Formats: sequence, structure tokens, C-alpha cells
Amino acid sequence: MYILGFDIGSSSVKVSLMNGENGQCVASSFYPKQEMKITAHQAGWAEQEPELWWANLKLALADVLKESAINPEKILSIGISYQMHGLVVVDKNQQVLRPSIIWCDSRAAAIGEKAFDEIGGQRCLSSLLNSPGNFTASKLKWVKDNEPEIFSRIHKIMLPGDYIAMKLTGEIQTTVSGLSEGIMWDFKENSLAGFLFENYGFPAEFIPQIVPTFAVQSQLSASAAKELGLSTKTLISYRAGDQPNNALSLNVLNPGEIAATAGTSGVVYGVSDEIKYDPFSRVNTFAHVNHSAQNPRLGVLLCINGTGILNAWMKRMTTENLSYEEMNKLAASVPVGSEGLVVLPFGNGAERVLNNKNIGSLMAGINFNIHQKGHLLRAAQEGIVFSFKYGMEIMQNIGIHASVIRAGKANMFLSPIFRDTLAGVTGATIELYNTDGSVGAARGAGVGAGYYKSFAEAFSNLKKLETITPDATKSAAYQDAYENWKSQLEKAVK
Repeated sequence: MYILGFDIGSSSVKVSLMNGENGQCVASSFYPKQEMKITAHQAGWAEQEPELWWANLKLALADVLKESAINPEKILSIGISYQMHGLVVVDKNQQVLRPSIIWCDSRAAAIGEKAFDEIGGQRCLSSLLNSPGNFTASKLKWVKDNEPEIFSRIHKIMLPGDYIAMKLTGEIQTTVSGLSEGIMWDFKENSLAGFLFENYGFPAEFIPQIVPTFAVQSQLSASAAKELGLSTKTLISYRAGDQPNNALSLNVLNPGEIAATAGTSGVVYGVSDEIKYDPFSRVNTFAHVNHSAQNPRLGVLLCINGTGILNAWMKRMTTENLSYEEMNKLAASVPVGSEGLVVLPFGNGAERVLNNKNIGSLMAGINFNIHQKGHLLRAAQEGIVFSFKYGMEIMQNIGIHASVIRAGKANMFLSPIFRDTLAGVTGATIELYNTDGSVGAARGAGVGAGYYKSFAEAFSNLKKLETITPDATKSAAYQDAYENWKSQLEKAVK
């Protein structure tokens, strides 16, 4: 039996087909081959057309079906991973009313701050575990305030993964985990956050039917099956935001376990069984994929918007003809600390870890007689890692301590400098695995469909590829470089 995993990112859509019996990826593909278009009509805005996600999913799936040459009748189920915090609004005919306001759009930050003050910080934090901030509910309030004609036609609101599930099945559904990432779930009452809806002035009827994260949620419609070349017998049995799903893909499900990613944005995600939160919402607490009111599993998430996107920008600006591997070699010729050159990687919108400030990316300490391309490349990677370290110090205050960090061997984790610096400055051991979001979504679908009887069975063949341990001989150099970086950050945010 085979299982499909869809990973709906903001850069691309990836599809993987997994053999359920041995857990091996049979075929995978992604589209577009260049980064997917993000529209920014104003500074700090970021929108995507949901139809783009669907079009690229179809292209990637066609590749996978062609490469694997399997009978679609043998595909049991589909799991969906998706970019978090996006807003999709549809009318009664399931037609999208406006482009999706996606995760890195910061237009609603002031709206969330106002609601936090009006409702009361303690009420928000104890019930929502976060400030309403710049999350999905606040984005919907922005639509209400600025696009009343569109708002008047809304039938349902969705997260990006809910939209894909709707296209697959014709049914509009969501999950508690998804609602919590949109800051629409009241953990005290174990129900929708009615007090926030009342403050923002929209009805609870906007929220779709709530289904379990792992379950037979729906079935492929006849029209979607025909469009995709699949069988109507195929189930939809799992959906989750990309960071909870990444944690799942690494078998990070229990208190004390930590997962990380470093794609366009970078994330450190730790699991806790205690209802804790950062009083300033610099790191955020959401329902993890295996959360329940009786058995709490909360994901504490640190997000740095400017991660792989900074490295890609450096490539375009300085070394367009070099591969990333060649860039890493050039950066490796420079000592730890980049001889005083500092890069702050905050050039991709407002950063939660900086109290929703948008300070932009900055370079400091440039010496025209010393610094070369290699210094810029190393300082960029160090700046990304140091932003992780800065956020992880906040996570420690709410009980998330990193001794082991698990990650897929992909994106920035392919860089020895990135990995060694992260291990060196945090003191954590890093474990790299042969998985990604689309494969994780497939495993999740296997659990949700009942093909796997437990998480242990689903992850029995997850393979560790590499272990990176901190280099004690360089720990002082990493710490000194971090303190220099941190001093520049503190100047920038004053």
C-alpha cells in the first residue's frame, strides 16, 4: 500500500509517494523549480494566489505518478503539510475571494497589539497562550476593516492546508492544531476563542467543521480524482502546519524533544506537556499534532523569517555563478566570528522574536581592508544561527532546553558551517535524518488512516544520517562571536 504526502510551502509545493510497508520514498517532485511568486503591494505585505498552490501540486503529483508508475488504486491516503498562519477566504460556492495573506505578511501586527491591550494581556496569554499578534485571526480583522465588500461575502475561512483539502474533497474542514496556530483556540475552555471573535467582530460560523488531526477526515471527490489521476477510494487522513508536521516527521512528539528547520524561514520547535507561554509572545505556543485536553502536547515555536532567504540573497548578490557547496567552501576559509563582520538576518518582515519589529537586515563592522566575499557568506550563516541562539535563550525561560536537536538533512542543514556553528554556540548535539515535510505528511496520513497502529510503527524505519557534536576547542570563539552579534542587535532594536 502507498501513501501520498503534500507539502504546501510558500516557495514550492512538494509531493512524495511513500511505500507504507517499508517507509521508503518511492518518488517525489516539487514545483515550481524557481521560487513561487509572492506579491507585496506594500512594504511588509505578502500574498499568494491559492490557485498557484493547487496548480503546482498537480504538476508535482503528475511527475510522481509518472515516475512511480503505480496503480492509483493502491494509494490509501493523503496527508497535507502547509505553510502556517495564512488566511484563505471563500464564498458559498467555494470560490476564493482574495489572495491569501501568508505567514510573512506583517500588516496586521498593530491590530493584534490593539486587541491584546483591549482584551487584557493576562486573558490572552492564559487562554490563547499568545498575543493575537500578526496571526490569522488578526489578518481576518484587517480584511474586515479594509475590504468590507469582500468581508461581507465570506462564507468560511481556512488555513492553506484546509484549502488544499477542500480542493481534494469539496469539504471545508480544519483542526484544533490549525485553529491554535491562527490564535483562534481557547485552551482554558477547550473551544473556539469566542472572546477574540467578539472583539474582532466576526462570527464563529466562519470557522469550518473541526476534525481530528489524525483521522479519516474525508475522501477524494470524483472531480478531484479525475483532475489528478487518482482514485476516489483515496482518503484524506492527516493535516498539520509545516512546523508541527516537521516535528512529526522527525518523531518529535514528547516533552523535551526538539526539532528544527532552516528553509526560507528558520524554526526551532520544542514539545512541552505544560501550559506555558512567553509573556511577550516572542516565541509562540500552539497545539502540537498529538495534543488533547486530557494529554497536553504543546509546541513552543521560535520562528526567524530571514534564514535560507538571506543565504539565497547572498548568492544572487555576490556569487551567482557559485553553487551553495562552493559558497560554503569559500565561507569555511574564514575564521569563526568572520573577523568582526556581523550580519543581522531580519530582512523578511516583522520578527516575532523582536516583539514584531521590522528592523530589516543590517551589516556591521565592515572593514574594507580585511573583509572579502567569504566573510560576507560566513557572517550571513553565523547571523542566522545566532538569531536561533537568541530565540532559544527565550525558550529556556519557559522550560525548553536543547540538548539534542533533530532536523532533516536539507536546506541550511546541508551546510557544515551552519551545523557546526549551531552545535558550537548552543552546546547541543544535532541529529540529521532522511526525511522532509512531504514524507512526514505521508507518515501522518498512514497513522490517521489506521494503516500504522502507533507512532512507533510509523517511525520504525526513520534513518539517522549524521550526528554533529559541539567542538569544545571552538566554544569560546563561538560564544565571543555571538556576544558581538548580540551587541549589534541590541543597538539596532533600541
